[in-house]
Amino acid sequence: MSSVSYEVRDRVAEILLDSPPVNALNEGMIDALLQALYRAAEDSAVRAVILGSAVPRRFCAGLQLGELVGASPARSYALVDKLYNGLCDAQFRLGKPSIAAVGGTARGGGMTLAIHCDMIVAADTASFGYPEIDVGLTPAIHYTHLPRIVGRHRAFDLLFTGRTFDAGEAMSLGLVSRVVPEQDVMDEARALAQVLCRKSPEIMRMGRLAFMRANDTDYRRGVATAVETFGNVIATEDAREGLAAFVEKRKPRWQT
Repeated sequence: MSSVSYEVRDRVAEILLDSPPVNALNEGMIDALLQALYRAAEDSAVRAVILGSAVPRRFCAGLQLGELVGASPARSYALVDKLYNGLCDAQFRLGKPSIAAVGGTARGGGMTLAIHCDMIVAADTASFGYPEIDVGLTPAIHYTHLPRIVGRHRAFDLLFTGRTFDAGEAMSLGLVSRVVPEQDVMDEARALAQVLCRKSPEIMRMGRLAFMRANDTDYRRGVATAVETFGNVIATEDAREGLAAFVEKRKPRWQT
């Protein structure tokens, strides 16, 4: 069974993460997601894309950290490059609007998946967070865009405390577009997608490209820097200790 499902309904490609229990990302799952986005981009019958989850109350827990334990820095770098640069490029070239339907927890790399979409519909029970700092890693890609969305000081709070926050706070920060009851997340995303489907696909494509270029402000260059930062961090002793502690379910013992 594929870890990512793909179905076109009423001119909308629904891409659902389906890797219980928490949709943790491994290389195969990232590849499947990128292939689904490329497929939607190439299908002229698709007018909009929804990225959601088939796992109840879970959107995406981020990278499967166990895969990074013992991996060479080069291997870890390649994985994160695929997640950061690959996903950024796939969304940039999508040519049609994308909506993240976040019906549950989104952490780390799950935040990356959601934030790259054009809009985010969140359940009122959803929760968000950037916990990388707690395992000796850095959510480097979010250093590029998050301060622009929520402001420098609030971004630093979220990224460097690693705390979780709810949908209400995400809405107040401007991180999500709409908050609805948990059972209505996909219905709301589908209704929103249908509004977009009724627009001219050519004007939507041109307008979205112009919007992305106007708001790029070196973002794509920042993504490349984020990959380099992650590669430098993953090579440190503290990163290796943090990952091992996470897998072994113990507190990390930092060097200093």
